[in-house]
Amino acid sequence: MSEAIPEPAGGRPPPAIQSPNQRAWRRFRRNRLATASGLFLFVVVLLALVWPLFERPGIASHLPQALTWPPTPLSDAQFQPPGAGHWFGTDVHGRDLLSRVIYGARISLLIGAFGAAVSLAIGVSWGAIAGYAGGRADSVMMRVVDVLYSLPNIIFVIVLIATFENPMKAWLAAGRIHVSARWLLLFVGLGAVSWLTMARIVRGQVLSLRTRPFVDASRALGASHARILLRHILPNIYGIIITYLTLTVPSILLYESFLSYLGLGIQPPEASLGSLIAEGAAQINPIRIYWWMIVLPGFTLTSTLLALYFHGDGLRDAWDPQTGSE
Repeated sequence: MSEAIPEPAGGRPPPAIQSPNQRAWRRFRRNRLATASGLFLFVVVLLALVWPLFERPGIASHLPQALTWPPTPLSDAQFQPPGAGHWFGTDVHGRDLLSRVIYGARISLLIGAFGAAVSLAIGVSWGAIAGYAGGRADSVMMRVVDVLYSLPNIIFVIVLIATFENPMKAWLAAGRIHVSARWLLLFVGLGAVSWLTMARIVRGQVLSLRTRPFVDASRALGASHARILLRHILPNIYGIIITYLTLTVPSILLYESFLSYLGLGIQPPEASLGSLIAEGAAQINPIRIYWWMIVLPGFTLTSTLLALYFHGDGLRDAWDPQTGSE
């Protein structure tokens, strides 16, 4: 007769074995600031996506009037302070500031998401190849990253826009491509300076994983280099990639806002958070300060940046195996 397996003390079942992803999710949920930041970002993105639907007559009839103003039409209600009809007030052209802030947040987040996508595509590929290849190839590829790091990022983007905007406009007009040249250059410029940190992070992780026994076993079984990278190494650093991808978005948002403030980013009648702050700053005068035009877009930008940073920090702490107690 076989002996019965003794039960744990107290009759409790043994704790379930959790995967690294489950342990990271548990640590992330303990961070209330990061969780609240993620919820705030979800609300901002949701508002940016569904806000155009509020202008439809069938939906607008069930909403307060302050939520139904379009962002671009001009009116005679210039410089209206925040009130029941316009919760964020109006600007110099009588446009509802709340709808323009939501519209500007959508554009700013779109630029941030595109820059993060470029960082993901170029940075992960560059860092993974450099770390896996090693030797002279790694040295040459990382020296390229060091050279690009030495360039002032914001100056590079400014020179790119100032130099190529007119030729880009002519090329787009000749090809009958209805795309803003300024948008394309912003995407290219901000994307070109956003992948360097990602490449360094990924390269360091791949260097530490390429000598592990499971990689040697895959190589002995005849797996190709691409398969080893895509199926065995990169899946082990997805958490770190997602973390630094989240931290890339606020830096790109800050670059775009600064460029728009200087007049080199998004231009009226389109709006971003940076251009709205610039419009508000232009109305500051000794006679009267229309505070809502600069305070409310600035508060929105600051809140979004802080939420992105706190959310990214929470993800980084969750994926760091030395952080938190199990």
